[in-house]
Amino acid sequence: MTNVQRARRQVRLSRALGIALTPKAQRLFEKRPYAPGEHGRNRRRTESDYAVRLREKQRLRAQYGVSEKQMRAVYERATRAAGQTGNTMIVDLETRLDALVLRAGIARTIAQARQFVVHRHIMVDGNIVDRPSFKVKVGQTIQVKPKSQTMVPFQIAAEGTHRDVLPAVPGYLDVDLAQLKATLTRRPEATEVPIQINIQYVVEYYAR
Repeated sequence: MTNVQRARRQVRLSRALGIALTPKAQRLFEKRPYAPGEHGRNRRRTESDYAVRLREKQRLRAQYGVSEKQMRAVYERATRAAGQTGNTMIVDLETRLDALVLRAGIARTIAQARQFVVHRHIMVDGNIVDRPSFKVKVGQTIQVKPKSQTMVPFQIAAEGTHRDVLPAVPGYLDVDLAQLKATLTRRPEATEVPIQINIQYVVEYYAR
């Protein structure tokens, strides 16, 4: 799939789910805030409880770019952990390496963040990590490896360009964009994570 095809797919998915998944999707979504397709404007509004919960689950998956298998594993882990299942799911997803690369402003989209990780541009505490699902622990620092910092995408990020289209840096990250690094200073609170979700619907979807 080419970058153009991927971008178009993300725009279409954004409109279907009712959320902007990329900056480009945000611009187009503002112009056409309805579902894609010939009948998008006039789509019937009454939906079953199942459909509502399914769409919410898909929204969460899309915002983190994870597979159904990965999402179900997140849910299963959360049910075994202490605390509210939904909040635990959000924290689990938010402490993924690719998610924090995005939150820090090193990447512009979650897809780009994953690409940076897979292509071995990202270090955690000085060691290269090429697994997007890697769980960053409190106190750990992520940084673009020195050899990659001169590459154009990272030079753009270091100038703070992505900050114009991304949410404000959340309070659990200490970011030094000029050095292309960020430290997870504390465990995120689910309510402060910059995503659009009714997490209870997601929990109910998997619990059915």
